[in-house]
Amino acid sequence: MDYDFKTAAANYEDAMIADLKALVAIDSERDTDNATTDAPLGPGPAQAIKHALAMAQRDGFTTKNVENVAGRIELGSGNEILGVLGHVDVVPAGEGWTTDPFKPEIKDGKMYGRGTADDKGPVIAAYYALKILRDLNVPLNKQVHMILGSDEESEWYGMDRYLASEPTPDFGFSPDAEFPIINGEKGIASFLVSQKRVAPKQAATTLTSFSAGIRPNMVPVSATATLAGTIPADFADQVQTFAMTNDVTAELTPTDRGVSITLVGQGAHASTPAIGVNAGTYLAAFLINSSLDLDPAAMAYLNTITAYMHRDTTGKLLGINYADRKMGELTASPDIFNFSQDGKQTVLINIRYPQGTTADQIRDQIESTIGDDLVTVTIDGHAQEPHYVPESDPLVQTLLDVYTEHTGLEGHEMIIGGGTYGRILDRGVAFGAQMPGAPDIMHLPNEYIKIEDVVRAAAIYADAIARLAK
Repeated sequence: MDYDFKTAAANYEDAMIADLKALVAIDSERDTDNATTDAPLGPGPAQAIKHALAMAQRDGFTTKNVENVAGRIELGSGNEILGVLGHVDVVPAGEGWTTDPFKPEIKDGKMYGRGTADDKGPVIAAYYALKILRDLNVPLNKQVHMILGSDEESEWYGMDRYLASEPTPDFGFSPDAEFPIINGEKGIASFLVSQKRVAPKQAATTLTSFSAGIRPNMVPVSATATLAGTIPADFADQVQTFAMTNDVTAELTPTDRGVSITLVGQGAHASTPAIGVNAGTYLAAFLINSSLDLDPAAMAYLNTITAYMHRDTTGKLLGINYADRKMGELTASPDIFNFSQDGKQTVLINIRYPQGTTADQIRDQIESTIGDDLVTVTIDGHAQEPHYVPESDPLVQTLLDVYTEHTGLEGHEMIIGGGTYGRILDRGVAFGAQMPGAPDIMHLPNEYIKIEDVVRAAAIYADAIARLAK
């Protein structure tokens, strides 16, 4: 029997808009500083999980809440489980918005707000795919579990807790990337470079603090340094000359002891650092090359950043550049900078690496290149290994067929540096909802999703689930 998924999705457009607006309005950034027993990841992620499950209960679906950090919406029956894995958490809103990131607005057919594209818009599309299948009485011979996590942008705690007590799907997809399909993902690991203590020496100027970055998977938009002591008379001119010649902006503010300088670059997702302008490395490069007579700890810290990280997104300066024929080049993105004279003196580098190398090899090489007498390097958190599902797999072929039939565009495999829940499953991929050629605005200010893309994705997902679960 043929089903008109496109018309069914179009009939739900207004409802999708309303539900997406309500979900985007929840600031679901991880906030463990305000965690409670009922909200282990903070109030926002817990609220988003409960809201999504309440939406499904409103519509008559069976749901399961796992500790307010993950949830499940169910459809169909059978021995096998098809997983549809999305997330309702978001990265911090950050700077540079022209609208309120948590008061979604629709302009020119686009809904603006943090999480619209990553991943609340695709989640709504996938949820309405389940509604469409139920409305049309499409027979499903497998269980369909739509599983929602609330910590995908950080440590995947929510999904870990879910899988500890609930059944793991046999195969599935994550609506958290782009079409036509993502069947390969590079390995992901963050490396904390910690500077060893440097012997003090009298200097005219002291770097009292240096900070940039808010999350390991975001290229820092801004960086700030505070300086105490002697400031050259032409320092303001040096700052503006550097800003004008390096496509950044800078602001100098006098303080009681010296000055504070804030430099603003361009944010990007850490999987595509080349499209950003890393404020942290640019500020370090300016300071190390200025006429300041800086203290030794500052000189060592800024020199490490400038010599081994500045304007290099492939890891060549660190000696870790590596490429695989299928997965492409390694990318390196220094994303969190912390320096104080008596505290941390660290840089956290987020690295996406292809098959053929390992996180341990990368750690060893970074430390060797910079010098183990100067720094220690540790893997921060859990390293995720590269993931690949062959293009010949029936899962991949079915999804590509659905994509081509709905768009008229040829489907093909793709491998990315980003990480999705698809990699949780041995036979797991990412599938939409971003259309080919669309600008990558995930993690950026003024994030948006086209309403027509949400509706089209709902139809594509409904068709895909119908075929995979038949």
